[in-house]
Amino acid sequence: MNTRDILESAIQGLREQRFRLALNILGILIGCAAITGLISITQGLNLEVSEQLEMFGPNNIMVVPFEIRQGRGLVGEGFTWREVQVIEKTNHIKYLTPIIGGGFGSYTIKGKSYTANFFGAYPIYFEIFKTYKIEEGRELRQSDRSSCVIGHLVANPRGIDEQIIEVGDRVNFKFMVNGDEKEANFRVLGILEEVGGTFGSEDDSSVVISFREAQQIFEVGSRVDYVALTVDETENVEAVVDELEDRFEDRINIVDYEMIQQQVDQILGTIEAVLGGIAAISLLVAGVGIINTMTISVIERTREIGVLKAIGAKSVDVLYLFLTEATITGIIGGILGAVFGFILGKVVGNYINLPVSTSALLGILVVGFSVVTSVISGLYPAWRASRMNPVDALRKD
Repeated sequence: MNTRDILESAIQGLREQRFRLALNILGILIGCAAITGLISITQGLNLEVSEQLEMFGPNNIMVVPFEIRQGRGLVGEGFTWREVQVIEKTNHIKYLTPIIGGGFGSYTIKGKSYTANFFGAYPIYFEIFKTYKIEEGRELRQSDRSSCVIGHLVANPRGIDEQIIEVGDRVNFKFMVNGDEKEANFRVLGILEEVGGTFGSEDDSSVVISFREAQQIFEVGSRVDYVALTVDETENVEAVVDELEDRFEDRINIVDYEMIQQQVDQILGTIEAVLGGIAAISLLVAGVGIINTMTISVIERTREIGVLKAIGAKSVDVLYLFLTEATITGIIGGILGAVFGFILGKVVGNYINLPVSTSALLGILVVGFSVVTSVISGLYPAWRASRMNPVDALRKD
């Protein structure tokens, strides 16, 4: 039998077993769709995190104070102003701002209330985090009073078709401070570009006010929640971290680009391993199904195999015939699985507001994996068919 004969016979054999073919394809489709969808989602998550890390900046460091208390674990106590000055004296620091996290505040526009996340910082904050760009208006200046810069969602809340706050508007905000409600009126100087994504929603809902006004409104005295700084050169980041750790010992927690990247890689690696294992099990189950259905097919087609061998087909021809059927099954199931997997990934990504990474290479790899799984699963039934004695096969009806 030549290649064309084998291919035509394989297609004919599959047509005569449409129901079993459909079951095999369904099993492969589910496994491949799971693999494609899950990988697309995890790759999208990886891209999202990478973008957020780039926004943090490789030269930036967050210095967060904590102390260990029995029964309470790590507890942030805030820096004193003297400790902030100690941090300022660290070598290789280019920019620095103390930050007060004021928590949530509310504001009402046209009878509807919204919430925003408030914090106070020096104007240099926008030089440290350069990726937070002004879309309208301008940044804070040292001389500004009763003024703020707001995130994109503060001016454009979700579910609202129009922008509710414009540059120059005065907005009245309410806060709960030490159990009492306080109010403060701020003029909007600028609106930030949308950060977007799963991890950027807090930034988009932020209101930045001056450090001094945050001290007064939130009644924190000289306490500073944490410090953000920029190192002059990337290669000096490690030296700055070491110097800060030597000065403060175990009383601070330092967050830098490398530390975040390591933690993210570890988390994403675990997620990918778990999801990949689930998808692989799905495909393994599909492979077992192929073995079962092809073995039954070989038994039912014993007489057909005997006829093929009687008219001159070699054992290797029979082997190739059944492996071709397995290959075709794998190709169809793999293609359909990849398509449904991409669709599944997009649907889930849209639902959880996460970008999903799709690529032709992933689709090709999934189809290839499907074909390999199908061929391996079909090896035993194909080998069994090729080993049949034509005389014994023809005796069976």
